[in-house]
Amino acid sequence: MSRHIVVIGAGIVGACCALELLRDGNRVTIIEPGPPGGDQAASFGNGAFLSTGSIVPMSMPGLWRKVPGWLADPLGPLTIRWSSLPALLPWLLRFLHAGSTVARVRRTAAALAPMVVDSPARHLALATEAGVPDLIQRTGLLYVFPDRAAFEADALGWQLRAENGVEWTELDADELHQSEPSLDRRYTFGVRVDSSAHCRDPGAYVAALVAHAQSLGAELLPTRATGFDIEDGRLQAVRTVGGKIVCDSAVIAAGIASRALAESAGDRVPLASERGYHVVISNPETGPRTPVMPSDGKMANTMTTKGLRAAGQVELASFDAPPNWARADVLLKHLLRTYPGLPRTLPPERITRWMGHRPSTPDGLPVIGKSRASDDIVHGFGHGHIGLICGPMTGRLVADIFAGRPTTVPVEPFSAKRF
Repeated sequence: MSRHIVVIGAGIVGACCALELLRDGNRVTIIEPGPPGGDQAASFGNGAFLSTGSIVPMSMPGLWRKVPGWLADPLGPLTIRWSSLPALLPWLLRFLHAGSTVARVRRTAAALAPMVVDSPARHLALATEAGVPDLIQRTGLLYVFPDRAAFEADALGWQLRAENGVEWTELDADELHQSEPSLDRRYTFGVRVDSSAHCRDPGAYVAALVAHAQSLGAELLPTRATGFDIEDGRLQAVRTVGGKIVCDSAVIAAGIASRALAESAGDRVPLASERGYHVVISNPETGPRTPVMPSDGKMANTMTTKGLRAAGQVELASFDAPPNWARADVLLKHLLRTYPGLPRTLPPERITRWMGHRPSTPDGLPVIGKSRASDDIVHGFGHGHIGLICGPMTGRLVADIFAGRPTTVPVEPFSAKRF
């Protein structure tokens, strides 16, 4: 049965949902306050990785021991603004609990594995449909370490990947530097995951997908959703700052704004902004042939259409707190150390900085499934660090739910009811 479905959000998840719903013959309206693929969205500024190994949660056993040191280092890989700590404490406690045992993180990895296993192929198919196949590059992904001991220090993470079918090739120092000659010689061990891919311009890619959805009949409205009109469990309309949109169904895929919308649909979801940063060097003199993740920098190094991008950092703070651009400068310093062929001093016009909001749940799993208030409202948000890689499968699952058919992968682990 064809429905009029409003997709709230035009990031990578919303775009994929819209395309899958159109494929099923539905009428689709997409609402997004900013331009699709614009820098207001997390989809614009991510690390551009399509990593089939992105199934290891951020919270892992023993993580709690590291938190005091991170809190003491304002420029470490994770920081919490002290003024935001009281509000964030419940989320942080859930976060630490989610990774407190091997059994818990093993369940998380197993739930995420089918979300990402064939995602590079799905992305390439979508990009080809949208006329931008060159934006998806299936070149694999390289993790680099100072030595093998640094790799083995993350044994549990790699064990979880192996248990879920992720394969990799180990590279010694000579093989690593033959593969990546621009890499600093302090890295002597590498792991290549050939099943992974990357996106050369996530913002342009999302914009192309939304434009493709429009060419298939979707309507794009530049407005912001504020809630829902629900009567006797049936959705009547989506409320927006520009008025009501009468519809049969809705998808919440609005990134960090999804928390308030989910609550208006009956679900209290502990969604926090894991603020991430990126820095881009335009016209770089050198850089990686393959996307690289240095173990010491904890950042994605990717050649994009705009230049060499380093993305990473986790800053927990209130949504409206101003950016701390020193955190972007940490990424820049790591880039200069990782690729010695880059100039030590770069003119300001060659450097751009960005900060965005990863919509993150404490257990590292997205929220996908029907809302409590109405079966007509389906959640598709909360992907944290893995929104780009999970976009295509989330779109497929949302379409499956609306069509009433068995879902492509189990969605029970992603239910909002788990909170």
